[in-house]
Amino acid sequence: MTGYLSIEIKRMLRGPRFIIFAIVLPVGLYLMECMLYKGKEIPNGHGITYSAWLMCSLAAYSAFTSSMHTSARVSHERAIGWHRQLRLTPLLPRTYLLSKIAVSMIVALPGPVFVALAGATLQDVHLSFAGWLQITLGIWIAALPCAVLGLVIGLYVAVEHQQMYLQGLVLLFGFLGGLLLPTTGFPGWLTAIVKALPSYWLADVGHGALLHGTRTLVAAVVLAGWTVVLSGAVILNTRREAARA
Repeated sequence: MTGYLSIEIKRMLRGPRFIIFAIVLPVGLYLMECMLYKGKEIPNGHGITYSAWLMCSLAAYSAFTSSMHTSARVSHERAIGWHRQLRLTPLLPRTYLLSKIAVSMIVALPGPVFVALAGATLQDVHLSFAGWLQITLGIWIAALPCAVLGLVIGLYVAVEHQQMYLQGLVLLFGFLGGLLLPTTGFPGWLTAIVKALPSYWLADVGHGALLHGTRTLVAAVVLAGWTVVLSGAVILNTRREAARA
């Protein structure tokens, strides 16, 4: 697994898409949205500025999209027969899938870090050391269900339809989940609906560093539930393929 994991990591990090979509795009969106709000404070936010709030949201967006798109690439490997070739090697199917999750999580780390750096250096956001850890490492760890979600898409969706599903989820989870737009202006009924989305709670892990409340614990429980459910879908697919083989 170690050798295969090393190859996968090098292959992903060398691609220009990684730099653009994992780092450049989230940082660029963050800086543009900060220009729109120009230092304003969020409603009933106890002095929290939009620049700090959006920093958490875009850091979550980066981790979400990077991890999901990376693990979803498994569908391309299945389409070209690479998945069947690996069955001839000592690499176990579960090891192969775990390596995909591991690579997705590694790829998801730089985005939150660079968005946080942009907030600290360009938008004058000030947090405690624990707060910065929560926005970077906390969001990164909380992105695990997003990586598993990408794996589910890669296993269940045909490669020719994959892009449509991925972009649809990015739009749905990005806008309604509060990753691309603040949910502070949403009506109450819509806020209640979007709380079913994992992206809402992923962003809330970062927002918890600003609010200093118990919402981070709730977010961790919800995201853990999503991870269990999505992992069950992956295991089901693996057992079906093993039975057919």
